[in-house]
Parts: sequence; structure tokens; C-alpha cells
Amino acid sequence: MSVLRKLKTDADFQAAVDKESLIRVFLHNQIVEHRAIIVRFDEQKIITQSNISDLMYHDRSECEFFLLKS
Repeated sequence: MSVLRKLKTDADFQAAVDKESLIRVFLHNQIVEHRAIIVRFDEQKIITQSNISDLMYHDRSECEFFLLKS
């Protein structure tokens, strides 16, 4: 079972980028992305990649981001 840790601060997101950690993204309490990595982030958007050609743009204020730990 995976353990989830919520990503909140820029430091949390930067650590996930540096380690290429897998994340899970929720929007309105529903999973919209699973087992993706963060490619880039700023104050408004988080850009994730789950496949080679699959980039997703998530609004930072609307979504919740969780680090997956096995």
C-alpha cells in the first residue's frame, strides 16, 4: 500500500522534482492523475508527466498533490 504525503510548499514541490518522485493529483476529491512526476511548477501551475508524450497542466489552487511512497 502506498503512503501519501501532501505537497504544499515550493520546497515540497522542488524536492519532488529533484528526486523525480511519483505523485498523485486530486481535483474536487477525485484522482485526475496517478504515478506522474512533476516536470515544472510555479505559483499558479504544476506541470506533470505520466508518459513520454503526456503532459498535464494543473491549477495549483484547485488541485491537491500527494507524494507516493511505497
